[in-house]
Amino acid sequence: MKRNTSFSFILLFSFLLAITSTNVEAREPFACDSRDLNTKNFPFCRTDLRFTDRVNDLIGRLTLQEKVRLLVSGAAAVPRLGIKGYEWWSEALHGVSNVGPGTTFGGEFPGATSFPQVITTAASFNATLWEEIGKVVSDEARAMYNGGQAGLTFWSPNVNILRDPRWGRGQETPGEDPILAGKYAASYVRGLQGTHDGDRLKVAASCKHYTAYDLDNWAGVDRFHFNAKVSKQDIEDTFDIPFRSCVMEGKVASVMCSYNQVNGIPTCADPKLLKGTIRDAWRLNGYIVSDCDSVGVFYDSQHYTSTPEEAAADAIRAGLDLDCGPFLGVHTENAVQRGLVKEAEINSALVNTITVQMRLGMFDGEPSKQRYGNLGPKDVCSPAHQELAVEAARQGVVLLKNHGPVLPLSPRRHRPVAVIGPNSDVTVTMIGNYAGVACGYTTPLQGIGRYTRTIHQPGCENVACRNDALFGGAINAARQSDATILVMGLDQSIEAEFRDRAGLQLPGHQQELISKVAAASKGPTILVLMSGGPVDISFAKNDPKIGAILWVGYPGQGGGAAIADVLFGTHNPGGKLPMTWYPQEYLNNLPMTAMNMRSDPSTKYPGRTYRFYKGPVVYPFGHGMSYTNFIHTIAADAPTIVSVPVGGRHRSNTTTVSSKSIRVTHARCNKLSLSISVDVKNTGSKDGSHTLLVFSTPPVSGGNWAPHKQLVAFEKVGVAAGGVRRVGVKIHVCKYLSVVDTAGVRRIPMGEHSIHIGDVRHSVSLQPHTLGVIKI
Repeated sequence: MKRNTSFSFILLFSFLLAITSTNVEAREPFACDSRDLNTKNFPFCRTDLRFTDRVNDLIGRLTLQEKVRLLVSGAAAVPRLGIKGYEWWSEALHGVSNVGPGTTFGGEFPGATSFPQVITTAASFNATLWEEIGKVVSDEARAMYNGGQAGLTFWSPNVNILRDPRWGRGQETPGEDPILAGKYAASYVRGLQGTHDGDRLKVAASCKHYTAYDLDNWAGVDRFHFNAKVSKQDIEDTFDIPFRSCVMEGKVASVMCSYNQVNGIPTCADPKLLKGTIRDAWRLNGYIVSDCDSVGVFYDSQHYTSTPEEAAADAIRAGLDLDCGPFLGVHTENAVQRGLVKEAEINSALVNTITVQMRLGMFDGEPSKQRYGNLGPKDVCSPAHQELAVEAARQGVVLLKNHGPVLPLSPRRHRPVAVIGPNSDVTVTMIGNYAGVACGYTTPLQGIGRYTRTIHQPGCENVACRNDALFGGAINAARQSDATILVMGLDQSIEAEFRDRAGLQLPGHQQELISKVAAASKGPTILVLMSGGPVDISFAKNDPKIGAILWVGYPGQGGGAAIADVLFGTHNPGGKLPMTWYPQEYLNNLPMTAMNMRSDPSTKYPGRTYRFYKGPVVYPFGHGMSYTNFIHTIAADAPTIVSVPVGGRHRSNTTTVSSKSIRVTHARCNKLSLSISVDVKNTGSKDGSHTLLVFSTPPVSGGNWAPHKQLVAFEKVGVAAGGVRRVGVKIHVCKYLSVVDTAGVRRIPMGEHSIHIGDVRHSVSLQPHTLGVIKI
């Protein structure tokens, strides 16, 4: 009944919002105002011309001083050409955010839909969902732009690898696996930017932070001074994969370079990274932007150059197009006068930024007359958008333990349910960082209260849980209840930007509270954890009094509703962990500053992520249970041999094909794929959504530097109770069955590759088929 009342309120609110939206004044044109007789006929305003011609015309009209003032995020107006100032910095990590100065809330736009934090959404392993979220976020972004309260350039998503479990910003990422992160990047970017209007953009996304960026502040080392020493192998094998996917598959409009150095060179001053890789190798159609004040950082903090003019010149010559911050605006003109950088190089940077603005329609006159000009307040926080936020949270919930099974709970109880913990009635905690102002919140306590009567006790004043002063009330509540739900974990005071964790255990006295409440509870005890990074909860996993454990990440504005739907069985959980949960001891020989992914037994260095670490875990990558059971069967016609055609432009009269491995550049890769059909059967009594994870283990010929196993495909499939669904899995051989050698060269190992799907194994032999003798 309460759920229907709440939904009716949302409908009423949206109806009233739609009525009032008609009073919103249309946004003034950024440029090319049809009412401005002096500028409307300039060639750069003519929509019938090619972008290239329009951009060149505009740049040709600018003075050097005007050009320099366009190199920064707070770009200045050019009044004589009818161009207004523009703030490039807006954020949309998991909803339109006001973290950047380009977006504000208030007036007709008091908030925007706040989806679950990225690490939570990644746990759904649902690429269709990721793209749909991107579409909703860009609808709301365009609406706010039309209303004058947002820009069109959003510096999201964060696709860095969650390399170390202590990283405070790991919550912003899609997890530890590069293939998963790359798929997320491409899907979310396609949703944000739109894919149906040629070279036009709905909004412009930016994949960040390039590259090997995953340390904020640990043991006296911060991101402004950190030099990441990374091998060519790890760059190619791990850190570059999500960014390559973002650019080449997602067609992202921007990439952001990071604060840190990589092998002694600031990323924003490295021409091999910016021009060589992003621009030339991956063919970025867009602009490269610095993280905020990065150019100033490599001059002031890293002392990479002797003068600020040299820093400005190094950045521009490396391929940086836009500076988040004022540095280039202050020092570039002097750099030109000193002969450190050419005006033509500034022109090249402006071509990249202005072209993106052209693709966004910013030089096409009145926004109200453009493709997305009808979007307004009625399209922000709509019932459909808010429901999608709840659905995303449901799909991101991971059932870690369910002994008995304890879950799902029945709402029909004689006595109430105890809801305990510092995260049991939170709001802002649920949306994590880089969030905006949510449309509204459903807390865990409120969500559970829709199903059954509750007794609420916080147990701790906050997640720091510095003492046991509130333990008594929590223990008494557990004694009076049919079931006990503990909502514990972390928040931004423990893990955040510029705040890495020291360890992996729950803070303060949380573990003591959980154990004491579980011991006192008369009914089943369920532990619900909010966190971005993994937590060592071995004690709870092994405690027979704790019947079930859920990880919910930071589940967004509707997180409480999603948690309750899973607890009471309205939704059957299907999420899987996008990162490994390690025991505290894992950190004993693991400085955050050590970038190597592979283990080193001689120093007891354990290696990182499920791909290279073989030691004990609390819960493995990909772990997640359901209220039903699924079994896999590989179809009988699955291929056991795949021929890899080799030859072409690398011919040589003196060398032959290696029997162990083939360079990817020597294979005919275009249509080289392995197709396997998998039957997924639901043998339980509940309908469920199943995450099919497909891993590969290379043959011994892959070398001892190859991953132990690697995610090569994943699919989300719904299967009714007792039903069977056939899923087609296509594995691109060159992309996913290749490995990277110590020189950073990607090779395809020949021989038996083992394909893992749940408990099922399938072997496929890759054999070279020589079209012409090649150079290895």
